[in-house]
Amino acid sequence: MVDSQNADLAKLQINRDKPVESKAPPKRTLWWIAGIAALLVGAIVFFRNALAPVPEVETTMVVLTSPAQTGALLNASGYVVAQRKAAIASKGTGRLVRLTVVEGDPVKKNMIIGQLEDSDVRAARAQAQASLAVSRADLTDAKQTLERTQKLFASSLSSQAELDAAQARYDRVVASIEYAKAAITAAEVAIENTLIRAPFDGTVLTKNADVGEVIAPFSTSASSRGAVVTIADMNSLEVEADVSESNIERLRPGQPCEITLDAFPGKRYRGEISKIVPTVDRAKATVKTKVKFIDHDDSVLPEMSAKVAFLSEALSDSAVAQKPKLTVSSSAVVSRDGEKVVFTINDDIVIETPVVTGGSIGPSTEILGGVRSGDRVVLRPTENLRTGTRVKIAQQ
Repeated sequence: MVDSQNADLAKLQINRDKPVESKAPPKRTLWWIAGIAALLVGAIVFFRNALAPVPEVETTMVVLTSPAQTGALLNASGYVVAQRKAAIASKGTGRLVRLTVVEGDPVKKNMIIGQLEDSDVRAARAQAQASLAVSRADLTDAKQTLERTQKLFASSLSSQAELDAAQARYDRVVASIEYAKAAITAAEVAIENTLIRAPFDGTVLTKNADVGEVIAPFSTSASSRGAVVTIADMNSLEVEADVSESNIERLRPGQPCEITLDAFPGKRYRGEISKIVPTVDRAKATVKTKVKFIDHDDSVLPEMSAKVAFLSEALSDSAVAQKPKLTVSSSAVVSRDGEKVVFTINDDIVIETPVVTGGSIGPSTEILGGVRSGDRVVLRPTENLRTGTRVKIAQQ
């Protein structure tokens, strides 16, 4: 009995020499726990960014600005428009058998640029010429008959009725000659109408018809053409810009301007206001202002986008010679960590971009490096704006 109790007590003793078995989870379980935690953190960050409101920002463009524009009274945009432009058609109707020009060809006034078939009107002229020949032959006979009848009537050998008949025949023949001449003139006019001529010196902009197509003035049929080509006088190019009616009092005819084309941002052209159209566009509350080029080259083409700076005084030759500078609105440049930066936008994502700045040009700052002309940047960026932030561009 005592032995069994001692055995039971021995079982209750702690064997300190035997190592304690660890209850810690295996390494694989720890990796799974860490991965799940990372996924949860990523999901929380993703949904927080996805559900967070997207900030709305105003933007501006990095542009090339000439020194002369710093004193501009007003800026406007518009398009280059030819003031002398014509869609040329034939006065006659017929099939086009010849076309001597294509797009870009220069033309001179009265130059033949196309021709319609004219066999029918030439036949009409030949018929009128034959009628004239017959009438002239009849005129000789009618004149001789009238002279004989007059002599016989003077000798009382012919009656008054015979004299009247001879006179009437002579008058009819004279009238038929005039009629034949008029018919010839009409036929020649019809032949001339088959020739398509340029109304003024210019350049072909578009070719609207091809050889073989039927040309008809005031054409409304799908099977016929009205205009053959469209030409424009390149010396009549002007910029038509819309100016707000609230600013129109600051403009006057003859006012100096500087013109820049979006196609050639590095070029500048001198201009002046040629006309302020005396009517207001009710829908846009603007007045159309026409600005003519004082000097331009062959690179200026109709329908090009243009910007006009209305100046207080004319540009000097030295001002024209100065190269434009890269500028951006001063409110787009901020300091971050001791550097001047702007926030460019690419696919609605902002990127903090360091820039090298120069002096001030009016409300803008000269940019010496870091961005290019045409880059879109944020106006008045806030302190919490960072690279990678998604933004919404405000309607301007």
